[in-house]
Amino acid sequence: MKYEPGNRFYDEMFTPGGQVRPHYAGVQAYVDDLGVPEFARRHELLDLAFRNQGITFTVYGDAQGTERTFPFDPVPRIVPASEWGQIEAGLTQRVRALNAFLQDIYSEAQILGDGVIPAELVYTSAHFRREVHGVRPPGGIFTHVVGTDLIRDEQGDYLVLEDNLRSPSGVSYLLANRQAMTRIYPGMFEGQGVRPVGHYATALLALLQSVSPRENGTAVVLTPGMYNSAYFEHAYLAQQMGIELVEGRDLFVDAGRVWMRSTGGRRQVDVIYRRIDDDFLDPLAFRRDSTLGVAGLIEVYRQGRVAIANAVGTGVADDKAVYAYVPDMIRYYLNETPLLRNVPTFLGWNADHLDHMLANAGELVFKAVGEAGGYGMLIGPASTQAEQEAYLERVRRDPREFIAQPVVGLSRHPTFYPDGRQFEAAHIDLRPYVLYGQNVTIVPGGLTRVALTRGSLVVNSSQGGGSKDTWVLEHDGPATPVAMSQLLHGDTQSQAQTQGQGRQSQSQSQTGGGTQSQSQFQGGFGSVPLGAETTPADDAHTAHVRERAAEEAQVEAYGQSQEAWGRVPAPPSAPDESPGGHSYQQQLEKAELDSPTQEDR
Repeated sequence: MKYEPGNRFYDEMFTPGGQVRPHYAGVQAYVDDLGVPEFARRHELLDLAFRNQGITFTVYGDAQGTERTFPFDPVPRIVPASEWGQIEAGLTQRVRALNAFLQDIYSEAQILGDGVIPAELVYTSAHFRREVHGVRPPGGIFTHVVGTDLIRDEQGDYLVLEDNLRSPSGVSYLLANRQAMTRIYPGMFEGQGVRPVGHYATALLALLQSVSPRENGTAVVLTPGMYNSAYFEHAYLAQQMGIELVEGRDLFVDAGRVWMRSTGGRRQVDVIYRRIDDDFLDPLAFRRDSTLGVAGLIEVYRQGRVAIANAVGTGVADDKAVYAYVPDMIRYYLNETPLLRNVPTFLGWNADHLDHMLANAGELVFKAVGEAGGYGMLIGPASTQAEQEAYLERVRRDPREFIAQPVVGLSRHPTFYPDGRQFEAAHIDLRPYVLYGQNVTIVPGGLTRVALTRGSLVVNSSQGGGSKDTWVLEHDGPATPVAMSQLLHGDTQSQAQTQGQGRQSQSQSQTGGGTQSQSQFQGGFGSVPLGAETTPADDAHTAHVRERAAEEAQVEAYGQSQEAWGRVPAPPSAPDESPGGHSYQQQLEKAELDSPTQEDR
């Protein structure tokens, strides 16, 4: 791999001296063996596969069109086991404190009474919901799904950039990335000890069912509709969990319960995994002009007859001004020292902080406290004087709505740029996904977002960013080489037991659903079953050639299937048979859906 790591930023794969880090040794060897031309060809297959499978996202207000294929870079980001253990412990601690904070402020608000957090900061937050004060959700769980954004500074230390507790998006791309990688670069996983991620949908469904007011209750995914920036994810997760994807028009309230319209009649709904902001959930409780939610939903929620994940009102905890006090929450509620540090943050509502922000705008990153997806930002060093003045005018008008942080040099990672057919350094962050219930489940890895615009520090897809597959290893590297092992299919975790100088192997795979199977074959397609006699000519070189041929045959077959898929015209859309025709949100201009449907990206 021809690549210049540099020494200004922390490089994930290489040391400043240009030496590959131990946990990346296997990937480097694989890429070098594959060669740039073949690597680029498979990269094109990835784009084709994503396009054919509809793995897209939406950018509002872009003249080039709103819907596009989600950019993906196939050089994986790798986290060794010991490093992941520290991240896991820090995230678990953080989500416990955030959930305790939400329980507190929607009941007795002791943390405010004790002066740990200014009451004014909480009660003036746009996401604090007085309508649900005193409501205790099932199990006292507010933060069912959390996506915490982590970055690494110039020294390689992990910092928390922000917490996303309303509708953290992106996990579908994490899962789709892994599926695509194991089909198009299967040999890259050989003997690496990569932990699986495919159990996420199963764990999410179990969490949703655990908060149901009724035993064996019905769960649904509530989406704003097809024009939402994360609609692919809503549909994907509903399909993976085997539950219904619904819009507001599909639900109604009657007799103090929520019901779903179906071809077999109405059906009671017990758990709603909502991907709609609080403002649009119920026109009787929040915005009266909303057609995206369900009239009367909040009253049923207050009565405890339906669970909503994440709970109503969680947005106050991911307010970017409240974020600055999360370390204090950890000390207050858990009596523990924070394991993950925040980025230093200046708060606009604090007069001293505001003076510093205004005087040093060219050196800071400004953020609107209620925005997400990279919107509402000003990166001082990359802005003009005119842009700074226009932004600071907004800050002076409403300082409570803004924070500022010093520029942190996000770590960089080798990234393949097809236009130059070479590997270049690009800045990245990491969004792990935490499921918080009776137990805390953290997907081993997360969504690594990469700033594909050269030189940019903004990784959000809405601002030109893409993603990488994220590997968490069972070890700290380098991996123990395995001469011949089972090719990975889908999302499996293989444990290879080598015998006879690495010429025979027995692989045991564990799927995300918990079932186990044993496969006895070597090298994938056209390989010799275990137990077959080997000859002296069957040496390591021959084994490598056969493995490579098997991998190429698998990739070629997958590529042909994708190309054939791309040549088949899509079937005509079925006529809408619903009495009301198309839903209101399908008739709206996409720009009108910008505010209510924008998720944390």
